[in-house]
Amino acid sequence: MNYIKLLNSAFSTFYFDDRLNPTHISLYMALFQEWNSSRFADEFFVNRRDLMRCAKIGSKSTYHRCVTDLDTWNYLTYFPSNNPYKGSKIKMSIIGTSVEPDTGHYNPELEQLAEQHHPIREPVVNQHRPVSGQALVSNINNTKQVNINKQPNSRQAVLNFFIEKDFNAEEGKKFYAHYEANDWRTSDGKAIRDWQALAQNWMDRNELFAEESKSNKKGASQNRDNLRTTKSKDYGQPL
Repeated sequence: MNYIKLLNSAFSTFYFDDRLNPTHISLYMALFQEWNSSRFADEFFVNRRDLMRCAKIGSKSTYHRCVTDLDTWNYLTYFPSNNPYKGSKIKMSIIGTSVEPDTGHYNPELEQLAEQHHPIREPVVNQHRPVSGQALVSNINNTKQVNINKQPNSRQAVLNFFIEKDFNAEEGKKFYAHYEANDWRTSDGKAIRDWQALAQNWMDRNELFAEESKSNKKGASQNRDNLRTTKSKDYGQPL
């Protein structure tokens, strides 16, 4: 696939779609980069935390609303994950060359418009891609990469990863101690394939637990305030 041709077709479609706002486009571009890094795979896994950071989205509700909108408008297909050890899965639509969003029909005028105003050039590999990502490379060396994230090299590597994700290092210590004691295996005895994905899931669950605890404490505090009285009453007096 041609990186520039796909991107130009997407931009041309954005121009005519008044439903989109900057957050939709920012999230789409973050997903497009992940698609590029996976060598434009038919489907690929994503991590919500990384996408929100890349797209500069600060709210989980905004993220879920935007990815659901993009799915509804046929810019992509979103497969939410119910597995805590796997991220959600995305299938990107080929805009301008096969299926046009919301119509389901090939639009040759859109493709011609993209080619006319944006000459097709060879893609330039993003040199500023984060180290944890995989940049698009040529087909000269198409060997399958080996997963090197099965287990962390050291306890400090785990702490550095938690700090890199702007998370409390104390939780990194708990995470390392828990899985080190279990010989880096899941609860069903299977060897862990990617400790970084597991650590990200650990962070997400801690954030969710903290939000629920805060909500419960707030509700309990309000109930106590409703029952509290500051006046001394003499209940022996007749009404």
